[in-house]
Amino acid sequence: MKTYRPSSDPHSGEQMGEKVATTTGRSTLHTGGTQIIGGGNGDGPGPQVMAADTLEGDSVVNRQGEKLGEIRDIMIDVPSGRVGYAVLSVGGFLGMGDKLFAIPWNALTLDADNEQFILDVPKERLDSAPGFDKDHWPSMADQRWGTEIHSYYGTQPYWEVRS
Repeated sequence: MKTYRPSSDPHSGEQMGEKVATTTGRSTLHTGGTQIIGGGNGDGPGPQVMAADTLEGDSVVNRQGEKLGEIRDIMIDVPSGRVGYAVLSVGGFLGMGDKLFAIPWNALTLDADNEQFILDVPKERLDSAPGFDKDHWPSMADQRWGTEIHSYYGTQPYWEVRS
């Protein structure tokens, strides 16, 4: 079972990041990367710090609540230690015939209460997004490729964001 409870900064006892109230009555936590909605105030892992495999398999929906796919992998820029992309799997069955999309990490919002991610794009826009298949991955370290992906989703490249 997944655990999506907030972590605390052990030095301050306060939840890290900036909490902002939303119109839905749930709070949003801005952490400089993926935004987090909800999550309560429990102890232990999540939603700010958790194992990447906890998030793999999570559904991704758009603002209209339409299921877009699910998280297949989380790609880390090893030299910087930053999460660069989530790989979204769409369609297919048991990993066969699915189309994959590199989604900039900062284009996603973690809805901790519903254990899913929100990607603010209409389904039709995702259908025409640059994607790839499991046998032909792009070079995700190529900043030219990354700039095109970030531009498509309207996000700032993670390597340009100050932490």
